[in-house]
Amino acid sequence: MDLEEIWRRFQKHMGYTHEEMKTFRSDPQKVKMVTGTPEFAKCRVVAEVIESHGCHAQHKVGDRFVLTAGGQLISEECPKRMCLSALAPIHQVMPAIFERLISRSDPNLERYQIVQCTDVGLDKGGWGKILMKVFLEEAR
Repeated sequence: MDLEEIWRRFQKHMGYTHEEMKTFRSDPQKVKMVTGTPEFAKCRVVAEVIESHGCHAQHKVGDRFVLTAGGQLISEECPKRMCLSALAPIHQVMPAIFERLISRSDPNLERYQIVQCTDVGLDKGGWGKILMKVFLEEAR
């Protein structure tokens, strides 16, 4: 697929006007993400529960929140019910993942990102908490 076709498809997908496309394409980082990083389409982000105690949503060890590399949940591969407190910290590691993909470094060669839901746990005045390991895997 040629570069202009990529841009046409991107514009249609985003619903951007021609003027908005000029603005978008004026940012070299954004251009690089769209045109120079095919890895975004080849991988997905996984946040796998590695510890769970007192989770009101009943998230348990082994549960997986699966997202596109662009940060959209793939709902059919996630728990039926998802706690917002679990999803929020996943967002915090996405900029590091984007940067690794843009720089073409292997994000899984560096240490895994471990995140905790935003509940502090019963011992600290909350309800419970979960820890998740965030990593990339090849898209299916």
